[in-house]
Amino acid sequence: MQGLVRSIHLSLHIHKNPATMAERAAHILAAACEEAIEERGVFRIALSGGVTPIPLFRLLAAHDWADRLPWDKMTFFFVDERCVDPEHPDSNYGLARRELLSKVPATHFYRMRGESDPVAAAAKYEEQMRQEFGISDTAFPRFDFIILGMGADGHTGSIFPNSPAMAERKRLVIDQYVPERKADRITMTLPVLNNARCCLFLVTGKEKHAVLSKALNLLDAPTLPAQHVHPTVGDLIWIVDEAAATGQD
Repeated sequence: MQGLVRSIHLSLHIHKNPATMAERAAHILAAACEEAIEERGVFRIALSGGVTPIPLFRLLAAHDWADRLPWDKMTFFFVDERCVDPEHPDSNYGLARRELLSKVPATHFYRMRGESDPVAAAAKYEEQMRQEFGISDTAFPRFDFIILGMGADGHTGSIFPNSPAMAERKRLVIDQYVPERKADRITMTLPVLNNARCCLFLVTGKEKHAVLSKALNLLDAPTLPAQHVHPTVGDLIWIVDEAAATGQD
C-alpha cells in the first residue's frame, strides 16, 4: 500500500471462523494505519454495518488491541447508512458506536445522518468528505482503508444489483430507495471505493458461497456490485470463512 507506484493487488485469505478472520483483518488494518500515519499523519477509514464486522469491532475494542492503535490520529467515516435514527437497531453508526467507537478514545468521526431527509443527508456527507480531504468539486477522496461486506445478492455498501448507484460516476455519496428492502439508504459510490488505498471485504456463511465464487471469478463478466470494487491503485483484500469458501458448515 505504498503511494501511487503500482496498480491493484488482489489477495484472498480463508480462515476457519469469524474470530480468526477478525485477527487477520486487525493485523492488516494496523499495518495500514501505521503506514498512513507515518506518511500523512492521519488514517482515514470507512466502516460498513451489518453483523459481519462485529467480531472485528469487538477485537479492536478489547484492551490488547485498543492500546495498539493511535485513535487520536484516526478519522472514521461510514460507507453507507440506513435511513433510521442513530438509536435504531438497524443504524450502521449505532452498531459501530456500541461495539467500537464508545469503547476506545476515538474522537474524529463523521456519521451519515440517517434520521434526516436522505437527499439532504447525502449532499451534506459529500460536503463533509470534500472538506475533510481538502478536495475540489470534481475530485474523489482517497481513503486509506475501507471495510466492506457482501450480501447474498452481491451488494456491497448500499449499492444493490441494477440500482442507479451502479452507474454513478460523479457523486461521492447518493441517496436511493432500495425496492428489495423497501427503504431509503445513503451510500458512498463506486468511484470513492475504487479510489481507496485498500478495500477489505469480510464475508461469512455458507449462504454466500455461490455469490463469493462469482465475485472472485476474474474471468466472469462483472454484474454484481461487489465485482465492480477494484481500487485503481491499491489493495483489494478478501477475508472469508471456510463456510463461505466451501459452501459447507
